[in-house]
Amino acid sequence: MLKTVGGAVLDLFLPPTCAVCGAVADGLCLPCATSLPAAPDRTPPPGVDHAAALAAHAGGARQMVAALKYHQHRDALVVLGPALAALASSFPGDGPDVVVWAATTAARRRRRGADQAQLLAVEVARWLDRPCAGLLVRQAGAAQSGRGRAERLDGPVYAVRGGAPPHVLVVDDVWTTGATLMAAAAALRTAGAVRVDAVTLTVRP
Repeated sequence: MLKTVGGAVLDLFLPPTCAVCGAVADGLCLPCATSLPAAPDRTPPPGVDHAAALAAHAGGARQMVAALKYHQHRDALVVLGPALAALASSFPGDGPDVVVWAATTAARRRRRGADQAQLLAVEVARWLDRPCAGLLVRQAGAAQSGRGRAERLDGPVYAVRGGAPPHVLVVDDVWTTGATLMAAAAALRTAGAVRVDAVTLTVRP
């Protein structure tokens, strides 16, 4: 019952905690936030105009992703939403027409209780003051996590609900081979997008 209570009462009984070390903090404590490994420079995947990640997928950053993805650690969204929005704001131009997420399958969303990319996209859109829409529908298939590089390069398959506006920002949790972002961009461009940017929590070197 307490989990449904908002504001100060919830913070009193269930204070927000760091997604990495578990200390009482608003999403990420300062030591963990400042020790996240720097994201390496990578060329955007084919079809993606600009792409950036908050951190390399290692150490505390890997724990942060797992906390959000598998343990519903939503406290971290307070920090991660504005940080990803700041990354997107560093891209040239006036910002996206819409923010979307690289959706997981319906079965995995039910099993986990949420789609972590959607949670992130909603926060990014709020900070950018842009609409957030579930344009991308992922077709059933094997999860990307745990697959080898060759298997990952096949990528997921996306369909788009309706058309896509000219400029779309895609949000996801992990950028590995780029196959997911590439598949999302291809589907969005087929549906009418002319520019696709992407931000992710982490990127694998």
